[in-house]
Amino acid sequence: MATELDSLQGRARIHAALGDPARLAVVDALTLGDASPGEIAHDLRMPTNLVAHHVKVLTEAGLVVRGRSEGDRRRTYLRLRPEALAMLMPAPLPEAGRVVFVCTHNSARSQLAAALWSDRTHTSAASAGTKPAERVHPRAVAVAHRHGLRLNPTGTAHVADVVRNGDLVIAVCDNAHEELTGPAAPRLHWSVPDPVRVDTDAAFEAAFADLAARVDRVAPIVAPAATSASRDD
Repeated sequence: MATELDSLQGRARIHAALGDPARLAVVDALTLGDASPGEIAHDLRMPTNLVAHHVKVLTEAGLVVRGRSEGDRRRTYLRLRPEALAMLMPAPLPEAGRVVFVCTHNSARSQLAAALWSDRTHTSAASAGTKPAERVHPRAVAVAHRHGLRLNPTGTAHVADVVRNGDLVIAVCDNAHEELTGPAAPRLHWSVPDPVRVDTDAAFEAAFADLAARVDRVAPIVAPAATSASRDD
């Protein structure tokens, strides 16, 4: 608990340091390369005393470190610590194993989410439905194909036959999130609108984009554990 609290406090300090537009501009500049305070002041057209203040705040937050020039030993260069920016991500989910995406019919959203997860993380993912349809929706198969992914048109399954203890269940359907209990209860909920109700290519593209953004945001928090679990299977 103390470690988690320390992590939250550290992340809060970084967020606070980045909460000023001038300091964010300094970080943006240092993302591209190292620079002296004087160079930062010149490039950002900022008074040197103000740059000194902002650099002090960024240094105390752990975002920036100073180093002496190997040429002119009197000059100081500032360097961004990318690992500090990485701290802005939430801590990895505890005991996250295989990822299973669940929706009602297992014909669109859960199928697309599992395919995206496998593609982005290079780990296996599963999908299931509370009332699985006989086939995957043709528009889901088509949108996956357009984005270089493959779905098995007949590969639907019931949640009871897929979810097992230790799985990280992600409900991509409000109904599934509200219905599931016990071992199959979702740990996470993504409220993605059902494209089947609209049944247009645009609706399926929108669902795909929503799911892709969520996978990209959550995978770094889960993928290390998921990778380990896939190796153990």
